[in-house]
Amino acid sequence: MTGWARCAVGVPNVGPYGDPLLLVELAMAAEEHGWDGFFLWDHQLWHDQRWQVADPVVVIAAVAARTAAIRTGILVNILARRRVGKVARESVTLDVLSGGRLVFGAGLGSSTAEFTAFGESGDARVRAERLDESLDILAGLWSGEPVTFHGKHLTAAEVTMLPRPVQRPRIPIWCGGRWPNKAPFRRAARWDGVMPTHVRYGLGETMPPEDLRDAVRFTQQHRAADGPFDVAIEGRTDGATPDRGARHLAPYVQAGLTWWIEALGWWRGSPADALAWIRQGPPVRRPGPVRPPDGDPPSDCLFLIRLALLTTARIAACL
Repeated sequence: MTGWARCAVGVPNVGPYGDPLLLVELAMAAEEHGWDGFFLWDHQLWHDQRWQVADPVVVIAAVAARTAAIRTGILVNILARRRVGKVARESVTLDVLSGGRLVFGAGLGSSTAEFTAFGESGDARVRAERLDESLDILAGLWSGEPVTFHGKHLTAAEVTMLPRPVQRPRIPIWCGGRWPNKAPFRRAARWDGVMPTHVRYGLGETMPPEDLRDAVRFTQQHRAADGPFDVAIEGRTDGATPDRGARHLAPYVQAGLTWWIEALGWWRGSPADALAWIRQGPPVRRPGPVRPPDGDPPSDCLFLIRLALLTTARIAACL
């Protein structure tokens, strides 16, 4: 392996995984057992409306409050159906609450019904335009400076929002896209990361490393700015092997992967199965554990860790 990838858990917010208490439990287990991140889908409806759905923003807030080190966020926010001012407030609050651990995912969404059911346009072009305008406004509002924006769909008139996020220059934005569609990857090139899926591979499947390499190459060719850029992909490994699937990740890392997200959901078993899988630990361990290797610190230590993180976050937000 030419490098290493951070490893996270990714879960749905619907159906058997639509219980917010369960989702927080999974996130806490991920931190306890050495994973680097915990990420959540964004759906407000599901195809079968008898399925329960948990609000992902509320869940991530609870995760931020109950963990101390792992990255967390929604992958991806369906930004075109949300009010950008409200999203700006939510995201900064989450970044401060977590001590600067939020990742902001952004994409078009896979279900037009989540738009049309409430009288909004499900047209992909309109959703893409609203997404791009929302990202521009969002980045401006995070700066703490006055924002004036007049777009085709959205407007901001001399709006200033404080506090600023903990993370500078901004909360990292990862854009989702279905390769080989090119527009989402040109969008991702403007921001801080990309999360590819593939039109030929569905739920529970992962694009081959060579396709990931092509998507990464295309995105990098359209990058105009220097600086860190993450590449995340959802997939599945064989946790029963001695390396817990690390060998499976090697060609993806060589293709440019920086984050492997172990996709867990009903297609792989029950929530109890997911919890057991998380407790096995990640397939690739980062240099230095997220948590001390000799067991959990006592609860008073965790309290002090979180207090220190929150104090640092509040100071940074006022600068």
